[in-house]
Amino acid sequence: MMSQIYAELKKRCSEELSFSPKLDKYKLTRFLAEKAIREKKIFAICGPYPVIRASLRKKGWVEKKLPLKNDLQDNTYDADDEGDRKNGKRNVLHEEVSCFEKSDDIHDIMSRLVRNEEPSFFWTIKKDAVNYRDLHFDQMLNHYARTGSFTTKIGLCLNLRNLPWYVQANPNTFFPRCYGICMDVEKQDFIEDYRNTAASNILKWVVSFNVCNKKTQKTKEKASKEDVGQKKGSECSDEDVKQLPGKLIDMACNACEIYLGRMEHKDIDTAVNSSATLNEEEWNELVEQYYSLIHEGAVICNAHNYITQCQHILTKIMSANPQRDIDGSHNIWIIKPGAKSRGREIVCKDRLEDILKLVETTDQCPVKDSKWVVQKYIETPLLIYETKFDIRQWFLVTDWNPLTVWFYKESYLRFSTQCFSLDNLDSSIHLCNNSIQKHYKNAADRNLLLPCHNMWTSTKFQEYLQKRGHGSMWQNVVYPSMKRAIFYTMKMAQDKVEARKNSFELYGADFILGQDFKPWLIEINTSPTMFPSTPVTTELCGQVQEDSLKVVLSRKFDKNCDTGKFELLWRQPLLELPPFNTTDLAVEGTGIRRCRQKVAPVTNYNVLETLAGVQQESVPYHSANHEKQIQSIIAANEKQNLKDPKSIVYAISKPLKRQPEKSIQVSDVPTQCIGHTDFASFIVQPTQSIAETNPAPHMNRAKGKIDPNFWRVSQTALPFQVMNSFNRKLPRSSKTSGKQKNNQKIPCLVCGNTFQFEKTCKHCSSFCATVLQGSSYLPMNASSTPEKKMTGHKITLHSHVFRTYF
Repeated sequence: MMSQIYAELKKRCSEELSFSPKLDKYKLTRFLAEKAIREKKIFAICGPYPVIRASLRKKGWVEKKLPLKNDLQDNTYDADDEGDRKNGKRNVLHEEVSCFEKSDDIHDIMSRLVRNEEPSFFWTIKKDAVNYRDLHFDQMLNHYARTGSFTTKIGLCLNLRNLPWYVQANPNTFFPRCYGICMDVEKQDFIEDYRNTAASNILKWVVSFNVCNKKTQKTKEKASKEDVGQKKGSECSDEDVKQLPGKLIDMACNACEIYLGRMEHKDIDTAVNSSATLNEEEWNELVEQYYSLIHEGAVICNAHNYITQCQHILTKIMSANPQRDIDGSHNIWIIKPGAKSRGREIVCKDRLEDILKLVETTDQCPVKDSKWVVQKYIETPLLIYETKFDIRQWFLVTDWNPLTVWFYKESYLRFSTQCFSLDNLDSSIHLCNNSIQKHYKNAADRNLLLPCHNMWTSTKFQEYLQKRGHGSMWQNVVYPSMKRAIFYTMKMAQDKVEARKNSFELYGADFILGQDFKPWLIEINTSPTMFPSTPVTTELCGQVQEDSLKVVLSRKFDKNCDTGKFELLWRQPLLELPPFNTTDLAVEGTGIRRCRQKVAPVTNYNVLETLAGVQQESVPYHSANHEKQIQSIIAANEKQNLKDPKSIVYAISKPLKRQPEKSIQVSDVPTQCIGHTDFASFIVQPTQSIAETNPAPHMNRAKGKIDPNFWRVSQTALPFQVMNSFNRKLPRSSKTSGKQKNNQKIPCLVCGNTFQFEKTCKHCSSFCATVLQGSSYLPMNASSTPEKKMTGHKITLHSHVFRTYF
């Protein structure tokens, strides 16, 4: 039947288009549509966002209708309107029928004209409404990917513990402690936390009961003076009251002291299975007696004897535990599904076995549904007319790199329909979600000053605080603390969210105030409800949507535009990272200047002994002939106008024994050992050539001795040169042409590769050792042996690593 209605409406539209009075309207429609295409002002909406649609149309945007998906029809309406989801499909069809009935509307006509265009702006109720991966860079979307680290209960529970790695803040100061109870390690930590909380609550009972006991004791002293002194405490006066032994306080004090030691890290050197800790049987006994004490009205005999000890331990716990003000004495915990919203399946429990049993029954469920989270319930919340409430606070993230967060100045309060009580753990008392409270009627004994629709604006709440004498609490405590909690959470999640440019997202954070007006973060919701369920949400939800468009669209072209009630909470400074390009890499440095001050010659230094580091005898020259020889060498060098005043010719006292292919590292020789003289190369001159077949006559292989007169210092040798290791050149031959030099390739003795003459090796950046033979330089191959004939007169060593054949 619906298809027939659509057909009739389409036929009516086609008949109206043929009339001439509407030709001008269609021309205007086409003109506006073409203008929107040129300016890339095509948007698409999936979900009940009439305010977004109207605001964009006012700005000249044209909507492209998206095909509805079956999985999105159930989510068409807001999160708090779950009861109307059954009628969602019928309402969507009714909306489309109304659009067809108004088919001559200019916006509907423009939507048909841009049906083949790509939208530049998407606003959807969930990210999966569009193909997120196929979006272009310039297409805007109101969602980010991978936000589960803070938008799910299990994600916020596990990731917020890492906050100290990002900022210097303790998450326990604004987020109630929480555990992923489906994990074995988390489950054990929760059991330990529950037991320690029960032990500290026993100490609280002793201190608080003593105060009440003093008041009742005075009244009883007046009534019957005869019984005074026979009974040390009123806790044992009634026979009907269950009496617990004083041993319970001893176990509780022992457990609290161990707990304090762990908080102060005094258990580092203590064994895990220490005898000081309570065993499993003692813990079970303590918990059972704790139930009797708190829930059944039992008393502890002789509790007044432990008051001083309990007060001392509690003082330490209060100073070390930042959540001391919210624990209360009932040990209530709230159990939530890790990835569900709208308060579904959330319950409150105060017994350990009930909590564990609830989780164990869901072990056969899918993994996503079985991720239960257990969080410490705030037992001492701030109440308004004896009724619990929470605060919904919006904030907007426009970029994750650099992190940019906008905080909304206005928020609203959500009240419970029932009066607050810890004796009844029903959801209507402790959960303030509108999706839960809308199923209950307001209690008859509730204060009439509370709104019937159970919502206040933050402005109304400030007026209430002003009347109660706490007018400065909102601006000085509540508002800045909420901003700080949001900032810390976003810093924690920054590295985990997929930071897509031209995306943004509006979030809704829920806070509960303690009796000291300190806000505690409960959870953060993605796609917060915008349904106008009450007069408060009708005003604020529409306003926050319009202001969101001002921030993400208007400010994109005008940085000084009006952003409504959004204020910039944090914009991370942009760090300019240097571009990395391998072609731009270079080694920079400063050349070593030559010292112009002459250095006294060293006459008794053995160069080969220092270089080779082998065993040899150093024979100093103390004879007069030797001194005369050195003086003649210095005079000869001065006559040759040596350019380097640091150049010194060393006399070699005695040759080394033959060390085949001994590698020597020049950098290993300290310059301090050479009289502050830079060692770069040295020249030695053999008096005879080395025979190819027979050993030299001066060498006696049998005896292993070498003629000491075989080596002598060349009086015409070149001075030592201070050479740059990055630009070290080989000696040149005057008879070799420049063309030969450049084309001649020499094998590298270090790595075996070849390199061009007068250049370093491309593989190991070293120079090879060469032999000047006639008018050319020949390489000294690693395979060379002393038996090969080398007719050269000079052996020049110019490398970082070279070989010796002496």
